Amino acid sequence: MNKEEQLMMNFKDLYNKIVLLNKPKMEDSLKGYKPSEVHCIEAIEKNGDTNVTKLAESLYMTRGAISKLTKKLIKKDLIESYQKSDNKKEIYFRLTEQGKEIYKIHEALHKEFQERDKVVFEQVTEEQFDSMLCFVEKYRTHLDAEIKKQGITIN
Repeated sequence: MNKEEQLMMNFKDLYNKIVLLNKPKMEDSLKGYKPSEVHCIEAIEKNGDTNVTKLAESLYMTRGAISKLTKKLIKKDLIESYQKSDNKKEIYFRLTEQGKEIYKIHEALHKEFQERDKVVFEQVTEEQFDSMLCFVEKYRTHLDAEIKKQGITIN
């Protein structure tokens, strides 16, 4: 196995272990909510002035899937739709009080997991971080170019 294959296998293994460790606590703390619902809530809160198109791009889902998801979240009283006074055509979403509570729980869990893993990150030097971030940015840029080249769209 070459280093490229090793690296990709290790990325997958790392991701799977993070999911294995985080999933039970996430499911327990966010009972009754699907991961896609929680991620949509997170995207709405973090992005601000979020519409269907912005959510589709952010969550790598189709606009149709986002429309279904936002309707569900509205029904569960987790988000509400609104329009800006200067743009009556576009529909945006924001969190309700109940949606904000789900967001806070989710963020607290991420902080807890970050604290658990802090011991590893404390050992990483600035140069190592810079090197890893540079690699990830190059790879992300490459994948973005491939997505564009293949004409893959989110809508």
